[in-house]
Amino acid sequence: MLGRSLPVGVSIPSIGVRAPLVRLGLRAGGEVQVPPAGRPGEAGWYQGGPAPGERGAAVVLGHVDSAKGAAVFYDLGRLRPGNRVEVSRADGRVAVFTVESVERVPKGRFPTARVYGPLDHPALRLVTCGGAFDRAERGYRDNVIVYAAETAVR
Repeated sequence: MLGRSLPVGVSIPSIGVRAPLVRLGLRAGGEVQVPPAGRPGEAGWYQGGPAPGERGAAVVLGHVDSAKGAAVFYDLGRLRPGNRVEVSRADGRVAVFTVESVERVPKGRFPTARVYGPLDHPALRLVTCGGAFDRAERGYRDNVIVYAAETAVR
């Protein structure tokens, strides 16, 4: 288990992701911010929770697409158990995670406790939008969530 250090990048070789990470906080209504829409190649780490490598679930969010096409987490739903996710940290260490499961859930039934709840080991949650696009709401109806556990540190 590592101490706190800001995550600076995420790499998911199996789907060709290599992206910088920005820090995310909370919106006025209490929900987690999302990365800037104008920078679809970036993902964001929720800084109110654990950093990757610390005890608990670090949460990284990214867009599935933008007005210009595919975004950083476009292929997130293609991940399968056993795939690797690497998070580079400001201290020069890399926390390596292995995907345990992937699920798609309606936004109205988002599993907040499972994504953000306490854990006794370092873990990672990757979150993006998925499912059908609701034109009236101007957003996707579902979320795709990847659950991964730390399996190595470099």
